[in-house]
Amino acid sequence: QVQLVESGGGLVQPGGSLRLSCAASGFTSAYYRIGWFRQAPGKEREGVSCIRSSDGTTYYADSVKGRFTISRDNAKNTVYLQMNSLKPEDTALYYCATTFSTRYYFGCEPYKYDYWGQGTQVTVSS
Repeated sequence: QVQLVESGGGLVQPGGSLRLSCAASGFTSAYYRIGWFRQAPGKEREGVSCIRSSDGTTYYADSVKGRFTISRDNAKNTVYLQMNSLKPEDTALYYCATTFSTRYYFGCEPYKYDYWGQGTQVTVSS
């Protein structure tokens, strides 16, 4: 059973940093796509950053380019999202999600991902 557990969220002042972690378990496939998504109140869920395991190709939403970095530690089965220069508009519930399917071209659209964690709250406020 695939399980994704996010951690690392919290309250941070504008300009601050956080690192989110997503611990994955329950699968042995070497091929997967995994990423971070967020949903703010009253808004649709959106892809923030995703990575493809086969070659390390990454995707970043325009709103986070240059500020967020996705990375993975295969030995720990963990994916990270380093978030720097945080802004109030980054406030949202952040989810980790993964898929083993290749039915879609690689991307960070939520509908392309099959397994989801419960989310971790990030609040950017002074």
